[in-house]
Amino acid sequence: MNKVPMTVRGAELLREELKKLKSTDRPQVIQAISEARAHGDLKENAEYHAAKEQQGFIEGRIKEIEGKLSNIQIIDVKTIDAKGRIVFGSTVELLDEESGETKVYTIVGEDEADIKVGMISFTSPIARALIGKNEGDEVSFSAPGGEKHYEVIAVRYE
Repeated sequence: MNKVPMTVRGAELLREELKKLKSTDRPQVIQAISEARAHGDLKENAEYHAAKEQQGFIEGRIKEIEGKLSNIQIIDVKTIDAKGRIVFGSTVELLDEESGETKVYTIVGEDEADIKVGMISFTSPIARALIGKNEGDEVSFSAPGGEKHYEVIAVRYE
């Protein structure tokens, strides 16, 4: 199976979630199932069915995270000698040439992407256009809203 790139921060967040699921959430749902069983008839016991459903969700998420962690390639941008070039993990400050607005994005793995906090997937159209560019370069790409034009103001490796 191919390795999936992920930042150090993204891998750490996945490990923390896995730890919480195993050490806190799993024991809580087991306790809830035990308590619901004590109430008697399981056929009409809504608490029991809800707890079993929650248990299925937790176990599925544990397997999903363990699978992801076994196939990740952690990329620490601080160890890459990129010399101002945009690479995976870079934080990029852009100037929208049409609106004059400044935007800041960090290029991350698909599982870490969250546009609301400025984390974009390396597979997104804007990230594909940015990777390999340097400070001062102009970047154009096709977005769902039409052609976009940006100037790279700064590249940081955080």
